[in-house]
Amino acid sequence: MKGYLNNPATTVFSMDKEGWIHTGDVGYVDEDECLYIVDRIKELIKYKAYQVAPAELEAKLLQHPSVADAAVIGVPDEEAVEHPKAYVVRSDQHLLAEDLHSYLREHVAPQKRLRGGIEFVSEIPKSASGKILRRHLCARNKKLLRL
Repeated sequence: MKGYLNNPATTVFSMDKEGWIHTGDVGYVDEDECLYIVDRIKELIKYKAYQVAPAELEAKLLQHPSVADAAVIGVPDEEAVEHPKAYVVRSDQHLLAEDLHSYLREHVAPQKRLRGGIEFVSEIPKSASGKILRRHLCARNKKLLRL
């Protein structure tokens, strides 16, 4: 990429001196040299000295047999900067938050636990392309904090 058409300020901001463009995506390359985009930098949850990728927690939650859908956001915390919080659509209405907390204790590192809580919802807000609309969940969380 040479830069943004007729927009040199954006080009300078997003490209480094070596010509690499910085998209804000987080990814990895596997042993077959395939590139996988797994998250966005601005969506990473900052928990103490760690960065927690919401997509990783969402994938783990979706492996639980009683979870139909899930989304994870960071919620403010004075000591830790943010705590991961999950919004979960149940496929089994008997599923409890404690069931998911126990499940995650066995499957994720301590800094990735849902210290911000678990809220059961009827659906996860998504765009027409299926992307999770985290800003809707963040706004919902802010409204709950004001009550």
